[in-house]
Amino acid sequence: MKLLHTDIKNKVLQSMIEILDRERTNIIDANKKDLEAFNRDDQALYDRLVVNNKKVDEMIAAVDAVMHQEDPVSQEISNLTLKNGLNIVNTTAPFGTILIIYESRPDVTIEAAVLAFKANNKILLKGGKEALNSNLILEQCWHEALETHGLSKDWIKLLHLQREETQEFLKNPTEPLDLIVPRGGERLINFVKTHATCAVLVSGRGNNFLYVSEHADWAKAVNVIINAKTDKISGCNALDKVLINKNLPEYQTKLKMLQEKLEQHKVEIIVDDKVSGILSQKETIQDAGIWYEEFLALKLLIAEVESLDEAVSTINKYSGKHSAAIITEDKAEAMTFMQQVDSAAVYHNASTRFTDGGQMGVGAELAISTDKLHHRGPLGLNQLVTNKYYVYGDGQVRV
Repeated sequence: MKLLHTDIKNKVLQSMIEILDRERTNIIDANKKDLEAFNRDDQALYDRLVVNNKKVDEMIAAVDAVMHQEDPVSQEISNLTLKNGLNIVNTTAPFGTILIIYESRPDVTIEAAVLAFKANNKILLKGGKEALNSNLILEQCWHEALETHGLSKDWIKLLHLQREETQEFLKNPTEPLDLIVPRGGERLINFVKTHATCAVLVSGRGNNFLYVSEHADWAKAVNVIINAKTDKISGCNALDKVLINKNLPEYQTKLKMLQEKLEQHKVEIIVDDKVSGILSQKETIQDAGIWYEEFLALKLLIAEVESLDEAVSTINKYSGKHSAAIITEDKAEAMTFMQQVDSAAVYHNASTRFTDGGQMGVGAELAISTDKLHHRGPLGLNQLVTNKYYVYGDGQVRV
């Protein structure tokens, strides 16, 4: 796709803002069809599917925020002139064509597309069948905004493919693909990695851990745990596992206090064998596989550890490498934890729920990357470009 001037991109986005506001009733009505057809058994997926007036406002705000961000394309990274006279300029450049595969969330159809388009990428959107009606009307909004300014609808396109067709498309794409972002659970990620023939940037699962040190402020610990677990159970940044140091003063009393608080919020508690000696009425771990599980539910595993080293080792073994937190008043201990835990975001005395583009100052996000190349954490506008070298000479040859 050709490089578009910033002005034309921003005009498309301004039109999109106006179209979303004008069509909000039709968008919400289309979403109701998806909600009526959805099985409420999966509450987290249902929560992600809902589009209401607040959600439309958030979509509009996302487009507006990206519109006002600086264009990330053709920005100079470095400029070097060699002794032989060659001028080498490294600049940012679009990826080309991005495919994002995601489940349930219609707002991804807005956020992913606005980021890709502003960064001058073509984007192919493969949403889940549960959000089909919502995604179709949002695609229509995009196409109207593009065509209003004389641009092809191909910049933003919804793929209407079943699972087998998606598999074939990944193996033998009908058009060049430069980057695929699977945004979902382990099955989706493994499916894409197995069949893709281009670069894959993983937006990994959560399975986030929090460690309560013996040096923790207990009131902070409880508040952070409750927020990280209950604020939004469908978020990939929600808390799943809590490790508590057995040397915490008044350990048994505090465990029972935590149980009481969690039960007030209707959180199901699972415990390891050591904690079960104190919280004897709670279900104990039956299958070690639960340590790898992202719950996406009002469910929390609580386990006992003897040291910071054991906590770090446990987190690095089982977590999704998304977000991890330590609650401690010992700053040196906190730094050791944050340096040694292998996660995209590490927290000291704060909720994991802040791992979000808007909360971390990135703005709208395409996904939360748990890969280490080319970027880790929230993928915002500035992360949707690669780089390109422009080399200017005057007949130089290598000798």
